[in-house]
Amino acid sequence: MAARIILIAALLALASSRALAFDPSPLQDFCVADYDSQEFVNGFACKNRKNVTVDDFYFTGLDKAASTSNELGANITLVNVERLPGLNTLGVAMSRIDYAPFGLNPPHSHPRSSEILHVAEGTLYAGFVTSNTAQGNLLFAKKLNKGDAFVFPRGLVHFQFNNGDIPAVAFATFGSQSPGLVTAANALFGSKPPIPDYILARAAQLSKTTVDWLQEQQWLDIAQENGPPSVQAN
Repeated sequence: MAARIILIAALLALASSRALAFDPSPLQDFCVADYDSQEFVNGFACKNRKNVTVDDFYFTGLDKAASTSNELGANITLVNVERLPGLNTLGVAMSRIDYAPFGLNPPHSHPRSSEILHVAEGTLYAGFVTSNTAQGNLLFAKKLNKGDAFVFPRGLVHFQFNNGDIPAVAFATFGSQSPGLVTAANALFGSKPPIPDYILARAAQLSKTTVDWLQEQQWLDIAQENGPPSVQAN
């Protein structure tokens, strides 16, 4: 009997650990993020309900194009829990992505969420790469037109490229209040402190001279997760 109880307890622990691998379910109507709290929790502590206002659930600016005057020709207006406190514990976030002609949202991944992308204007070439398989890392990519949607599985490297000569706009939705962002090139060649060049040279089969040059570049982050979005004036 004791052995059966231990087995059941172990299975329940395993099930609960798998469930908690994603954003936890809310236990109340809302838990508006208290940015000033000194409590360390998984997410943000709740603001006192007496101090909650309608503006805690409100974000404006997604109708405005962000500046794409950068090396990548793209910019992201991210709406996550750091920018919209009412998202805390609700397990969702979204973003607007603006692309100049031939602009690129470079290969990146979201460690805490899958993503669904909707093309609102223009055309995009978008895809993702699988994790290691016996056949290698498989690319699933497709040209997307206005009105199309495409799914990027959680944690997989993906990208979007505006293959048209007019600007494009897309909206992305995430299954986490804070999906996270790991841009492949930035992580490899722009980490602080840097990954030793002899490790990257061997891993990427490049010369140390090439790796050193790559590490000297200023790697652009077009999706700053904190702070107000960069919106160009009309």
